[in-house]
Amino acid sequence: MKVELRRCNNIEAGVVEIVEQTLNLKYAINGSGKTTIARAVLASINERLGTDKNALAALTPFKYRKDGAPKPEVIGIDSVQSIKVFDEKYLSDVTFQSDELLKGSFDIFIRGEAYEQGMKEIDAQVASMQKALSEDKDIGDLISDFNEISGSFGKETKSGIHGASGLAKAFKDGNKVQNIPAGLEPYKSYIQHSENYKWVGWQLSGRDFVDIDSGCPYCTSDIQGKRETIKRVGEVYQAKVIENLNKIVSAFSRLNKYFSDDTKAKIAEFVRCVGGYTDDQAEFLREVKGQIDRLSAKFVKAQRLGFSSLKEVDKVIDGLNDHKIDLSLFLHLQSENTKQKVEIVNTAIEKLLEQAGQLQGMIKKQKLLIENLVKENSAGINAFLQNAGYVYRVSLLDDGTGQHRLKLIHSDADGEITNAKTHLSYGERNAFALVLFMYDVLKANPDLVVLDDPISSFDKNKKYAIVEMLFRKGSGSLRDKTVLLLTHDLEPIVDLLVHHSDRFKKPFATFLQNSNGVLTEQEIGRADIRTFIEIADENTAAGSHVLNRLIYLRRRLEVAGNKGLAFQVISNVLHKRQVPEMNYGGSIRPMEPDELRDGTNEILAEIPEFDYDKALGLVTDDKAMIDLYDKTTSNYEKLHLYRMIFDDKNDLIGSDVIQKFINEAFHIENDYIYQLNPREFQTVPHFVIEQCDHYVIALSN
Repeated sequence: MKVELRRCNNIEAGVVEIVEQTLNLKYAINGSGKTTIARAVLASINERLGTDKNALAALTPFKYRKDGAPKPEVIGIDSVQSIKVFDEKYLSDVTFQSDELLKGSFDIFIRGEAYEQGMKEIDAQVASMQKALSEDKDIGDLISDFNEISGSFGKETKSGIHGASGLAKAFKDGNKVQNIPAGLEPYKSYIQHSENYKWVGWQLSGRDFVDIDSGCPYCTSDIQGKRETIKRVGEVYQAKVIENLNKIVSAFSRLNKYFSDDTKAKIAEFVRCVGGYTDDQAEFLREVKGQIDRLSAKFVKAQRLGFSSLKEVDKVIDGLNDHKIDLSLFLHLQSENTKQKVEIVNTAIEKLLEQAGQLQGMIKKQKLLIENLVKENSAGINAFLQNAGYVYRVSLLDDGTGQHRLKLIHSDADGEITNAKTHLSYGERNAFALVLFMYDVLKANPDLVVLDDPISSFDKNKKYAIVEMLFRKGSGSLRDKTVLLLTHDLEPIVDLLVHHSDRFKKPFATFLQNSNGVLTEQEIGRADIRTFIEIADENTAAGSHVLNRLIYLRRRLEVAGNKGLAFQVISNVLHKRQVPEMNYGGSIRPMEPDELRDGTNEILAEIPEFDYDKALGLVTDDKAMIDLYDKTTSNYEKLHLYRMIFDDKNDLIGSDVIQKFINEAFHIENDYIYQLNPREFQTVPHFVIEQCDHYVIALSN
């Protein structure tokens, strides 16, 4: 597909080609618009799919940020219905969560078609239990009321009831709803109303106005002599306490049929108590709570019967029997109603025991599937970590809920590392995140994958380990996905096209150039990637101007460590020395005639047209040099011609910083053995040449 971008940040117009089911490597120098391409493609797809209806607007260049101005456009990706992008946002939003390395790691690594099918088979086998429990609504209400009572006890204490609990606040001074204090009897119908707490709240809200005059703040009738009684309501009753009391009394009332007769009577005494409960009553209630909690847990356990609750038992028969309820162990809950509910669970378990062998096989099969997935996925990530030289490993650990989460472990210690983000360096986080992203992509299977300059910051060994992990042969990689990888690093292209072409599917590699906002693309083939020496030899012998060929010859001699006579002669020309010099290790002396002759002969063997005097005459003729500069099309060669023109004119350069930048930042160094020919690929940024043009034009005027 050919993707056209218009008016997106620093890209005024441009087209990039993306070959489907192929790794598309886009190599470009910084500032060309790589991140803009990634953001524009994502924004366009999000707008079309409705996930972010105004996403492209964020890429509007400043000159178009006015009413009626044309908007950013991306054309040609209508076939893409889903996308995954690796960028800073993915790093912050998805990776290195507080409780796992990758958000949703269980869904990514474990939950798949085979897993879901296995769970369906197990769920179908135990469906009779869920059916029996779901059909009896009372059991759900029973558990809810048990939780209501249990929760009213507040925090656990060694003895008694926690003073700040709802139960203590409601009953510590007795049940004042049932036992109305003397003098407040006229309010009985309100105090004992089902929504009494609302009335108390209403009554309290007006109490602050009682003393304004002799009129009632509610009805304005005379309250002289009743004022203290009205105030006392607020002193005795609090809305929240009354509300809690109502809930607790109601829950006890609903549970009444499940308690044994003795327990029922003692709870009734507690609920009706006048002067508050005793220590013995508190301990009795704690005992009741303990049995309520245990029976509630047994019912919940039965509701949740399935793979998670049976996977840890050696024999399913033992696991099923453990779900049975022995009512004789719950003395406070000995009633016919409780017995009926317990029988529902125990009868369902008996039916399942008849199929225990079949269920055992299903559980074992599912456990084996999960173990293999954990082993396979952990091994893949850990192999990468080892190959890249990282002292960490990962493991998919069961979190106790039946799900596995990806955890980080240090090679020198046992136990997971919590908050992994704080323990990993920037490079380690990026490396981890890239590999995790790959697994995320494999699970989601999007139409397009975008990697925004993901590996440029790594050293050579780690770069290759990452590239190998992401694009290796086999199904567990991005090999046959439609991937757009944007980078300012040539090494991945060298690895995939030159060094290890047998290990990787051939990528579609291109060079991107941004010239005044116009983005152009140039394909990079295997033949375009050559050693520096090969490039220097070719350009030295090429049919270009002698001065340009001298530049390449001098660089080749320098890289080879040969600063002999030929190198010295070329340096004298480029630095416009009327009297040639010999410069060895900082020691400078005039060059002897025979040295000049021998050096010239060495150059003539490579560049037959070379003439020292003519070359020197040219470099000292500003008009001729400017003319040559204007006719030169290679940015790299223009840069060197600029450096020659201004070699003796530092005072004309407005900024030492700019001069240093131009002189040192952008010329071929021996950083990489393999390079692109700067005569064919504009690897020097256009904005650098614009700076050079500025000073050249000023000089010509």
